[in-house]
Amino acid sequence: MVAKTKGSPYQVQVLDRSVAILETLAAAEEDLSLFEIAEHLRLHKSTIHRLLMVLERHRLVERRADGGRYGLGLRLFELGTRAFTRLGLGERARPHLEKLAVETGETAHLCILDDGGVLYLEKVEPSRTVRVPSSVGRRNPAHCTAVGKVLLAHLAPADLDRLVEARGLKAYTRNTITTSSLLQRELRAIRERGYAVDDEEIEEGLRCVGAPVRDHSGRVVASMSIAGPAFRVTRAKAPSLARTVMKICDALSAELGYQQARRAPRAARGLTAAASAP
Repeated sequence: MVAKTKGSPYQVQVLDRSVAILETLAAAEEDLSLFEIAEHLRLHKSTIHRLLMVLERHRLVERRADGGRYGLGLRLFELGTRAFTRLGLGERARPHLEKLAVETGETAHLCILDDGGVLYLEKVEPSRTVRVPSSVGRRNPAHCTAVGKVLLAHLAPADLDRLVEARGLKAYTRNTITTSSLLQRELRAIRERGYAVDDEEIEEGLRCVGAPVRDHSGRVVASMSIAGPAFRVTRAKAPSLARTVMKICDALSAELGYQQARRAPRAARGLTAAASAP
């Protein structure tokens, strides 16, 4: 049943009902049909249908492939991530990024998934003369960056499919992943070992290693990485660098309230065997 708004003189029925739909979908353990939503909120099916159409157009709600059930949309994840970052994620992450840059000697980044791509929120550069130039606020594709692939690896399958369909898999170098099957295989490997590598996939001569940052609920809300010239960040060194990146990502995640310990990565396999395209 739609609850009445208390403590406010302003009530807009259509907004109250739309929010009630989102809250109903969020509380459900599985996707719901139009009839189930209408029954739960005690509203007519035609009313729920009109509201769902508007919410779906704005990607706040998504109709699943079978066409009969609804779930929360990817846009909510994007908006939630933006809201989360405005609560000081960049500020919290900076000491961890500084430690990462010192321990690895490479440029450290903090990124989120925004509008289907990677948005760079914070960075710390090392004192080396030869380093990777970057800028806060820069955007890159997700499928060919370590930070982006980490974030893609933890999306719901349906959300990932929609993102790939909308954004495509453009080739930037000969190492770029350009097919959905290869991307799916790479993302499975990332989830298994706990980190991603960009093996000169967006730019020749650049190699990056990234890992996820989780909030108190365990949800991946950001990713951190190191980026350096390929002659320094070699394939042989990638697993060792990955352990450092994951350790520092775990420290930031713990600061955000995440308690579960990370399973040890299968770093001994090495980059060539562990990843189809890092």
